[in-house]
Amino acid sequence: MTQQHNNDDTPSHIPPITEDDIAAYLSSNAGFFERHAEVLHSVQIASPHGNRAVSLQERQAEMLREKIKTLEQRIIEMVRHGSENAAIADKVQQWSAALLREREPQALPVRIVEDIRTRFDVPQAALRVWDVAERWREYDFAQGASEDVKVFAASLATPFVGANLGFEPLQWLADGAAARSVALLPLRDSSRDDPAGAGPAFGLLVLGSPDPQRFDAGLGTDFLERMAALASAALQRLR
Repeated sequence: MTQQHNNDDTPSHIPPITEDDIAAYLSSNAGFFERHAEVLHSVQIASPHGNRAVSLQERQAEMLREKIKTLEQRIIEMVRHGSENAAIADKVQQWSAALLREREPQALPVRIVEDIRTRFDVPQAALRVWDVAERWREYDFAQGASEDVKVFAASLATPFVGANLGFEPLQWLADGAAARSVALLPLRDSSRDDPAGAGPAFGLLVLGSPDPQRFDAGLGTDFLERMAALASAALQRLR
C-alpha cells in the first residue's frame, strides 16, 4: 500500500484569479504595457461597430471618438439653448416696455393676456385678479375667481407646470379642454414686506397649450416666474 503524505506547507485550496484581480493589478502596475508592449497589438476584442475584432489601441481610439462626439453634441445643445434663452429674454424686455407704456390701468389685464399670446406664442391665456380697488371691481378681469381658486393661488410658491388636471381656473380659457399642458402663475403683491420674498396672492395667470410638452413638469420655471413678477408689478395699479 502506498502511503500518501500531506505537505502542511502547501495550501489545500488556492482561490482562482478573478477579472477584478487582473484589473486591480493592471491599475496598480502602469508599467506592465510598457514592458509588454506586444500585448497591446496581440489582444483582439470585438468591436461594437460590426462583426470584427480590433486591438486594444483601436478600441480605445473608438471610445475616444465616441466621447468627443458626445461632447460635441452637448456643446451644440448648450449653444442652441443659449440662443433660445437670449431670444426669450429679449421678448420679456420688450413686453416689460409695453406694460410700462400702457396708460390705462383697466387695459392692463387684456394687454398682458394678448401680449403673452402674440409675443410668446402661447395658444391660450387668461387671468383674474381680486382685492382690486372699488372702481375696478365690475370689470371682467375681477370676476369669476372662487375662494378655492384664491386659496390655491396663495399655496403656489412657484408656478405650476404640467398636464391639464382639470383645475378650476382652466374654465377662464376659451377652450380649457383643448389645453393638454398648462402653467398657472400666481400674481403676488411685491410692494409689501414679506419674509419669504413674496407678498400675498391677488391674482392668477393661466396659460394653456395643446402641446403636452409645452409646459412639461420637468422644465424649469425661471422665465415663468419673471413673467409673473412683471405682470404682478404692472397690475398693482388696479389695487
